[in-house]
Amino acid sequence: DTYGIEITSAYGKYKLAGSNPDDFPKIPVPDPEDDKLTVSALSLSRGVSKTIFAASNDELRPAMTGVYFQVDFSKLILVATDAHKLVKYTFQDVSSEVSTSFIVPKKALNLLKGILPEKEEVQLSFNPSNAFFSFGDTELVCRLIDHRYPDYNAVIPVDNPNTLTLGRADFQNSLRRIAIYANKTTNQVILNINEGSLTISAQDLDFSNEATEQLACTYDGDPLNIGFNAKFLVEMLGVLESEEV
Repeated sequence: DTYGIEITSAYGKYKLAGSNPDDFPKIPVPDPEDDKLTVSALSLSRGVSKTIFAASNDELRPAMTGVYFQVDFSKLILVATDAHKLVKYTFQDVSSEVSTSFIVPKKALNLLKGILPEKEEVQLSFNPSNAFFSFGDTELVCRLIDHRYPDYNAVIPVDNPNTLTLGRADFQNSLRRIAIYANKTTNQVILNINEGSLTISAQDLDFSNEATEQLACTYDGDPLNIGFNAKFLVEMLGVLESEEV
């Protein structure tokens, strides 16, 4: 009557209070008419891992606090941005008969990432308010973010004339070292790019700290001086897997 629970073992007796199960929120269920797509769990896991770090924590811009899923029949594009960095991740091994888009909250994707199997397919169905991830004996339901995602394509440069190619690990390690000498507020490092060489430098005028390193590279374009936040660059290089970037 009281929904109390009593556990008895060889060592003792334990009592817990319970609650009326009718008070538990009703779990949404997918409608057979909902849009559906099938994607490999491995691809989905990789896509989420490579985008979720770039999603924003700013509650004033709720659309950016999730990952944007853009379904285009046999293609799925995942996008995340916090207005400082942006990731667009595309994969093709998707079977779907729809072309649509929706925003999945970061919290739900962190939960999903931790439970996705390695070799299985994930059934994803969605309606205007919820997304349903189903695989094996597991179902994950989450409420979607009901906001318009910014036009991310507008900020991705097209026909950029400058192309720099260099070793990812060397670049990342160099940035980590140089960042120690950068201003702690801006984390700014300067890249001086010329044909055949990249010079990375930073200085913190408040403490008279400065550092410079030079790396071999391949560069196609006019000589360039450009500043970046080292923290963002290191974070993005850490997500990439190729030997060269």
